[in-house]
Amino acid sequence: MIGLFLGDTDFSEIVLKKIKKKNIKYFIIDFSKKNKFKRDKNSFKISIGKFGSIINLIKQKKCKRVLFAGKIAKPNFSSLRLDLKGIYYMPSVIRAAKIGDAAIIKSIIKILNNEGIKVISSIFFNPELSLKKGNYSKLKPNKKDIVSIKKGKVFFNKTNSLDHLQALVVKGDKILAKEGKGGTKKMLSKLRNKSDGILIKLPKKKQDLRMDLPTIGLQTLKDIKKYGLRGLVLQSKKNIFLDKSECIKFANKNNIFINVI
Repeated sequence: MIGLFLGDTDFSEIVLKKIKKKNIKYFIIDFSKKNKFKRDKNSFKISIGKFGSIINLIKQKKCKRVLFAGKIAKPNFSSLRLDLKGIYYMPSVIRAAKIGDAAIIKSIIKILNNEGIKVISSIFFNPELSLKKGNYSKLKPNKKDIVSIKKGKVFFNKTNSLDHLQALVVKGDKILAKEGKGGTKKMLSKLRNKSDGILIKLPKKKQDLRMDLPTIGLQTLKDIKKYGLRGLVLQSKKNIFLDKSECIKFANKNNIFINVI
């Protein structure tokens, strides 16, 4: 039995589909905004403030492992109804919310650990969604691109593990753009066309790799083309790569490299 904390984005649906295919017993705690898993008989909509109910459900199902998949947005804390454990734990979640969405999930993971519940990697059942080291396109990084990649790696290694930043655009030894709360797409929209940089999406040095991995899909590649970037760089086995075959086909057609370090 696996407990699934599922939020928005297609990734949560991909994880659920794989678990069903493997005939693994599961139940869902639906954290999506519009309760998108409500038609699933194994789905439960429980407020983030009702930790007692969440933990009781997990223990009632005799579940020892849970995972998080999909975007789980910050709740409106002023409107939350709390149970007793919610009252006890909510101050730590509110403090985390001031840092960002990733910090909220990290605080929930800590609470679950305190209750003897193990949180596993979001891609535990979907290892095929993560790329190993190598070049996945016909085009490969040139010497100037390698300088950009080194610059990006140094920057991410110095970044706080709870910062919003999961992506950079680098050209040579210059950082052209940094991701903020709005995500990668919003960051790219601020670039001028034909910026000739590289999109680098890496986990931060001390990031909790059980959740919130850097994610890309076909739309990411389309945005790379739109803003005239040369390529995409990811970290080996520390990424979520959706629409893999379509992405590689698109990259080859549009002379974009996909490199995993």
